This record gives sequence, C-alpha cells and structure tokens, in this order.
Amino acid sequence: MTVPRGEVFGFLGPNGAGKTTSVKLLLGLARPTSGQAWVLGAPIGDRATRRQLGYLPELFRYQGWLRAREVLGLHCELARLPRAGWGAEVDEALSIVGLAERGDDRVGTFSKGMQQRLGLGVALLGRPQMVFLDEPSSALDPVGRRDVREVIRALKTRGTTVFLNSHLLTEVEQVCDRVAIIDHGRVVALGTLESLLAARVGVRVRATGLDTAARRAMAAHGEVSEAEGWISIAGATPDEVPEIVAGLVAAGAMVYAVEPVHESLEDRFMELLGGGHRTPA
Repeated sequence: MTVPRGEVFGFLGPNGAGKTTSVKLLLGLARPTSGQAWVLGAPIGDRATRRQLGYLPELFRYQGWLRAREVLGLHCELARLPRAGWGAEVDEALSIVGLAERGDDRVGTFSKGMQQRLGLGVALLGRPQMVFLDEPSSALDPVGRRDVREVIRALKTRGTTVFLNSHLLTEVEQVCDRVAIIDHGRVVALGTLESLLAARVGVRVRATGLDTAARRAMAAHGEVSEAEGWISIAGATPDEVPEIVAGLVAAGAMVYAVEPVHESLEDRFMELLGGGHRTPA
C-alpha cells in the first residue's frame, strides 16, 4: 500500500480489520513482528520523521482544569517547537478548528464535539507534513463535520498528506483522493473512488407496455433486472439515457421516469466484505 505525498487517503475496514494497529505501526507507537514500512521516506519509528507527523487518536482526554490555550501550549512543548513561535502556533490552530473565541475557556466546560476540535488543533501544531486522523468527525454535528472537511481540504491545499480513518463513509467520499479497504489485515480494495465505483453504475427506468422488443432495447445497454416497479440496467451510463428512452418509445412503451444509479462507497464496502452483517469502524 502506497500513499503519495499531498494525498487525502481514506483507510477503511470493519472492527478488528487491523486499522488501529496499522496506524500505531506507522506512527512508531508499536513495533512490527515482521515486514517493513516507510513514512516520509524513512523507516517507521524514525525519531526525526515522527516530529513531522500529526496525530488525532480516536480516544483521548485532556485535563479538564486546563484552558484550551494551555493544552495547545503543552503540546508545543512536547513537540519541542521553538518557544518564540508558540503564540502564533496556538492562535492558528484555534482559528483553523473554530475555537478562536474559546481559547481561554477550560476544557472541562467543552462539549465532546469541542474537545474533538481541540484534539484536531493539537494534531496540526507545527505544520506537520503528514497528519493521521482517527475518526475526526465521530463526535461532531453536521456543521462540525463540514468544518472538519474544510480543514482537511485546507491541509491538502498546503501539501499536507492526510491519512484518514473514518466509519462515516459519506464523509470519506467527499474528501478522499483514494481509499484502501482492509479486512483481516489485508487490503481487499485500493484505488480512487472513481475506479472502485466506476463498474457499478447504471440506469433505472419506470415504464409500462414493455414487450419483448422493449426489453431487448434495454438489454443492449446492460444487464436488466426488475424490482419494486423499477427496471435497472446495470452498466448503462447517463450518456446512454436518450438512446434507451428512444428505443423504448419506438417499441411502444410508455416511459414515466429515468434515473442514473451510482453505487455508494458504503454499498461497495459491504459488497467487498461479503454482506451486511459487518459494519465499518
């Protein structure tokens, strides 16, 4: 598995697939029993490289008696950032995550969503070259999730690589350049969203008066199936809709509706994992 620099990369899989273990290995927080990996061109665990990484863990807790600025200042010290730049670092982080007006408030007064924002701010200190985000939107409302998407896009714009773990597949679809889906420690799918979903498009039609000629006209564009009053043509593209409609009308059918069908990332995820009994996490 390779993640190019500057890419927003989605890392997906069900519970127990190995996502958290993989992230800990890449961050140097755990040691592999075998195999090799590199981050930013250096072997995993390299101390100098780790200073170029930002990390938002899924589970974290800051001291409730500290103010948001104090939490960020503490992590500036832990990251050994130049003391003269701490103020600017803290102000920028608070602004990016939408806590500029709450910087002097104690963490104990923050909602879970606000603490999530603060954790994201910690991960951005020092302008890391690569940021690992583990469920960054899990505690946020729709507005907060939108803000996180904007932060991720801003990171991409400035050339930061983002490695994103998330069970919110609709969020992944909106921000990721490529994704990997893993199961039992192995990659089962890897690529751009377009490449993973391209073969699973189609068109569905609601029509009456469908005789053999009409069905033959539809079958010329893909595999035909019928359910709940709709006829689906797997593999047909939106560009083929005019020809499909013309063929149906010529065959004497009455067409009431035509819709393009695009499989979602969630649909593809469940298909790769063999059904609906497993959930992303």
